[in-house]
Amino acid sequence: MRLTKHEHAALRIEEAGETLLIDPGVYTLPLDGLHHVVGVVLTHEHPDHWTSAHLDRIISSAPGIPVYAPEGVANADAGHAITVVRPGDTVTAGSFTLTFFGGAHEVIHPSLPEIDNVGVLVNERLYYPGDSYAVPEGVAVDTLAAPLGAPWLRIRDAMDFVLTVAPRRAFGTHDMTLSEIGRGMHRARLQWATEQNGGEFFTLDPGDTLDI
Repeated sequence: MRLTKHEHAALRIEEAGETLLIDPGVYTLPLDGLHHVVGVVLTHEHPDHWTSAHLDRIISSAPGIPVYAPEGVANADAGHAITVVRPGDTVTAGSFTLTFFGGAHEVIHPSLPEIDNVGVLVNERLYYPGDSYAVPEGVAVDTLAAPLGAPWLRIRDAMDFVLTVAPRRAFGTHDMTLSEIGRGMHRARLQWATEQNGGEFFTLDPGDTLDI
């Protein structure tokens, strides 16, 4: 299974000639070179994780593909058919098995409304929590997409999340809100956390790939 990191929170996963996309949002450039897209996962409704323009382009090249997301996305997007998923659900899209965890976005500030968020486990190998520290209980995570920077993120909490999940491999995502200096600092902290349980941390920039 090959993973490609795109800008911010967007991931492209390819296996057996099929493609799954996760969280192409407003900070993500238009995705090109897509082959046999079988599904899209949107972890929550914030625009840095999805846009109608991205979905229009993706669906025009792969009509009828499922778009999996929590109810908040379905309520926010009247223009596309959204398959609502909740924590505990497992679905299949082509050769991909997707299991969902969590349920709530991390709190940014009490003045802001609470929203739904799902983390997704792909083929029991890759786990991406969206905007949360939801731990996939009972899962030995092979590869973790770990958030690096966000209005809701404190680096000590991000480090504790990685320490708790204890993945075999990890890389940073959700990083467009950080400067180059900040991105490097946060990567170093998550590398340390990954290595405490014998894991390996990978530095991935947009367009970089990792075979998992």
